[in-house]
Amino acid sequence: MFMNALDSSIVNVALPDIQKELHFTASGLTWVVTAFLISFGSFLLMAGRLGDLIGRRKVFLSGIVLFTCSSIACGLAQTQSMLVVGRFFQGIGGAFSASAIIAIIVTEFPEPAERSKAMSAYIFVAVGGGSIGLLVGGILTQALSWHWIFFINVPIGVFTFVFGRILIRENVGLGIRTGVDVPGSVLITLALMVGIYAISTATEFGWLSAHTLGFLGASVALAVSFFVLEAKVSNPIMPLRILRIPTLTRTSVIRGMLATGMFSTFFLGALYLEGVLGYSPVQTGLAFLPMSVTMGILSAGITARLVTRFGGKRVLIPGMVSATVGLLMLTLLGTDTSYVSVMLPAFLLIGLGAGTAFAPLLAIAMADVPVVDAGLGSGIVNVSQQMAAALGLAILSAIATGFTRHLESLGHPTAVALTNGYRLAFLIGALLVGGGTVVAALGLDRSAPRPTGTPMEIHLAEEELSAASEPFPH
Repeated sequence: MFMNALDSSIVNVALPDIQKELHFTASGLTWVVTAFLISFGSFLLMAGRLGDLIGRRKVFLSGIVLFTCSSIACGLAQTQSMLVVGRFFQGIGGAFSASAIIAIIVTEFPEPAERSKAMSAYIFVAVGGGSIGLLVGGILTQALSWHWIFFINVPIGVFTFVFGRILIRENVGLGIRTGVDVPGSVLITLALMVGIYAISTATEFGWLSAHTLGFLGASVALAVSFFVLEAKVSNPIMPLRILRIPTLTRTSVIRGMLATGMFSTFFLGALYLEGVLGYSPVQTGLAFLPMSVTMGILSAGITARLVTRFGGKRVLIPGMVSATVGLLMLTLLGTDTSYVSVMLPAFLLIGLGAGTAFAPLLAIAMADVPVVDAGLGSGIVNVSQQMAAALGLAILSAIATGFTRHLESLGHPTAVALTNGYRLAFLIGALLVGGGTVVAALGLDRSAPRPTGTPMEIHLAEEELSAASEPFPH
């Protein structure tokens, strides 16, 4: 998880250098980030289900191998297409490794108090990867080149694979007697890719052009076909029964809205700092550090204790409000804004919000998921965040780019046009997180997660399902 988080954040501070060397357009540059997010989110469901069926240790280690090899390919990239394809395969490797992590935590720590500590450790490591990634990315980009932000994954991947083989226990898989839903995986992947492509190119072709509407229509058709297929096949990648768990679906919506605000802050914020204020990559990494450190401190145990004392919902909602206010503060940015007066307090509020919101959302989401569906539930949780981030980032980036071009056509200086484009995107991000706050206030009744079973119950459930001679019942 540290490596996944490191790679997600380390790219942001290197984006301007990547754009200059490989000659990306503003909308094309988004694909350096969204290619990873698309494949990561698209394959999480399949990877999570494979972990339930054949064993999470196998899936985890295979993901580590693919991620590490893809990182080498990204570091060696000399063309736009090579980098984007490498990032796409990085996302697949990340999906296979990340899909098993939450499922392993859920099954290894069934007691609420212990699971809360484990979830806090998980989030702390993820935030630590993000924090270090911003700073290390800036240092490597400025001292060497952007290529080294990918090579840094190689030693981490090697050590993770070695110790993973030694330390991780394999679960008893349900088996793949009825096969794996490959058509479903292909449909949902294509639906998301086509949809994000349509959004990313909308500023170039026009939102109401035949090109944009045609690809959006194809995306919707593919998504509908996916759900129709899932209702018919015997062993679907996403059994529709999982969507009947209200805490899982509602927290997924909330996480998606919060993730959109977070990813837009990192992506657009880095472009603003370097493109408008003239920050160096290292200065950009340092600028984001207070937000990441705040998230890390809260995730180290403070949020877990608050949830235990007050309940998940009472901790979650103030966190969402804090993130919303922080994003609203970013709408005050100008071409010569003081970092200390605007961006620092905004980043601190966003870090405070994310640090107190993600942990209770994760715990509430997995509380009612049956043990045998832990991998699938983990996939749903991750998909909601990654897909919302990919779609949201594509939309907000397209809106910011379109508004910037409109202002430039009216004669506004480039710096002014860029700043106003980013401000509009931050405003929409704030509205989305605010909407997630409303959903949390009205749609979540749970004050604290419930236990999901004792270790013996989990063991017996897995033994019973493994021994069953008939296909896994839906």
